[in-house]
Amino acid sequence: MTNYKNEISERPRQALVVRVPDSDFHSEVLERLSRLETKMDMLTGSTQPGRMKAAEDRIRLLEHSDIRRGVYDRIVNAVISVGISVAIALHERWLGK
Repeated sequence: MTNYKNEISERPRQALVVRVPDSDFHSEVLERLSRLETKMDMLTGSTQPGRMKAAEDRIRLLEHSDIRRGVYDRIVNAVISVGISVAIALHERWLGK
């Protein structure tokens, strides 16, 4: 058992972490940060409204038109229901029975 321990301690150690030169690492991080910043500006908008603002405006407009259409649908349904009720109530007078 002592021979096994000696063999392990005598082996040259291998690095578990691959070293990247600092300049490459820094440039890669800065490149990724600039891409992230560009995407965030595109979404939120830095000087002009971004995509999120445009999407929020479109959703608000759709909700408003959906509410308006719902009111119109209810009015049309009420008119149709009243017309059918009047026709049922007065059908004997119109048919002459």
